[in-house]
Amino acid sequence: MVKYINVKSKARNEFIDVTDKIQEVVTEEGITSGICYIYVPHTTAGITINEGADTSVQRDIQVALTKLVPFEADYYHREGNADAHIKSTIVGVSKAVFIDEGKLLLGTWQAIYFCEFDGPRHRRVAVKIIKTPKASA
Repeated sequence: MVKYINVKSKARNEFIDVTDKIQEVVTEEGITSGICYIYVPHTTAGITINEGADTSVQRDIQVALTKLVPFEADYYHREGNADAHIKSTIVGVSKAVFIDEGKLLLGTWQAIYFCEFDGPRHRRVAVKIIKTPKASA
């Protein structure tokens, strides 16, 4: 079964920490060992795992992406959000995280971020958990 997390962005470019919401889904499912798949079904948003303790890292990533892919350029796509589509492609729309002892297996400083590139908007993040079968002795 796929569960959805609702996300509301407030800015055109924004990283929103969804780690706790995804952990809530894992906890609700009662899975102690498995894989958590996270997928963003939007063409102008993404998902990433990175530094969770220092928020300046997310800002640095956003600034670097904007330098690589500026808002205004000679794009063919004329809806005014071509940069958002490109940033989504660079960052990616899915991640997989191991579940161990009922917890997302993230590094000490890692967090999961929904990456908004065409906000503000109401968005969804799909979460699917696959239980790992118990190993036989």
